[in-house]
Amino acid sequence: MVTVKTIRSREVLDSRSNPTIEVEITLSDLSVGTAIVPSGASTGRHEAVELRDGDTSRYFGKGVLTAVRNVEDILSPQLIGRSPFEQTEIDVTLKSLDGSADKSRLGANSLLGVSLAICRAAAASCGKELYAYLGDGKTLTIPVPMFNILNGGKHAEQSTDIQEFMVVPVGFPRFKEALRAGAEIYQQLKKVLGANSYSTNVGDEGGFAPNLPTNANALELLVQAIEQAGYQPGKDVFLALDVAASELYRDGRYVLDREGVSYSYGQMVDFYTSLVDEFPIISIEDGMAEDDWEGWVVLMEKLGKRIQLVGDDLLTTNPDRIQHAINLSAANALLVKPNQIGTLTETLDAMSLAREANWGLIMSHRSGESEDTTIADLAVATSTGQIKAGAPARSDRVAKYNRLLRIEEQLGSTSTYAGIGVYDYLKGR
Repeated sequence: MVTVKTIRSREVLDSRSNPTIEVEITLSDLSVGTAIVPSGASTGRHEAVELRDGDTSRYFGKGVLTAVRNVEDILSPQLIGRSPFEQTEIDVTLKSLDGSADKSRLGANSLLGVSLAICRAAAASCGKELYAYLGDGKTLTIPVPMFNILNGGKHAEQSTDIQEFMVVPVGFPRFKEALRAGAEIYQQLKKVLGANSYSTNVGDEGGFAPNLPTNANALELLVQAIEQAGYQPGKDVFLALDVAASELYRDGRYVLDREGVSYSYGQMVDFYTSLVDEFPIISIEDGMAEDDWEGWVVLMEKLGKRIQLVGDDLLTTNPDRIQHAINLSAANALLVKPNQIGTLTETLDAMSLAREANWGLIMSHRSGESEDTTIADLAVATSTGQIKAGAPARSDRVAKYNRLLRIEEQLGSTSTYAGIGVYDYLKGR
């Protein structure tokens, strides 16, 4: 019987030059699985806790040596000799060893690194690609990429109030054509920005970060870039926003500093409605603050039948919060971030709950990423239909898109590209 032989962990760097944890697991048949855990900048306060050392003499307190030791000294002894194919049982063990509600004792980064590395090792032992191992014979779907090509908020200083402006290429038969469209629009946006004397510096996720007077200006520039790249807005390519509204929420109001306005949740809903009326927006993520449930309900009442309303900070890939949102009809889509909850099994459980409610699903990276491409395989294996991995630029982002290219090639005619059909669930609302 194949068992876990060794578990090693180390401190490595993410795309923002901050430390993060890598876990490497070797099985008795010498199969190996590794995983690097990402880190977010705009984090919800209901997320599982990412354990940092707090030692200001190293990496300004952001070191993860404590998390590394937790893997090797606490988690490893309980897993050595176990079967790697018992993912659920192993994840239950990880969760019980931590023992806290928010993974704060051992750290969600420690637990997730082990959980994902175990799964990768098991897939390697079976001689299967990770997506095939997790997909278990199901018909698989290649997700629509949501390219964050203009950055604001916490991802880029002195840019827009809204954190992400994305282009969503849905009107194509295959992922490779959608990726080409995204890359061409990205390159065209650089030309459009230059022609308007805006900066072409980039933010954390590879998107451009110009100093713009209003958020609508960003959308106008994206439409120009789509058209000048030879595509049709609202047919070939749609727009999407990640507002990260929790970052704008102050004393019960939504403050848009760049525009010099302060909105109630009702006024914020009207603001979004005006943008949706004017631009081909198909999705808005975190349109309200993480605990503004009343605002979310009103937003859904106004726009929930027209566009995708995605919970990230609101839901934090947490089944309890997802169920509450389902009960209130406070969202219609879930952003999936495994490091928000801490284990692969809990991530899959959260996705199942959202899927049962006929919600949309989006697999997502974090702003602090690495060369690890696990989320690409997860998106295909679970047929989420959508993926966020940043701009089609910078190796930490492009690694995920290139992985999807290879998967599409490997699957050939046995897979489909999700395309515009991924939003069909909105029609029944």
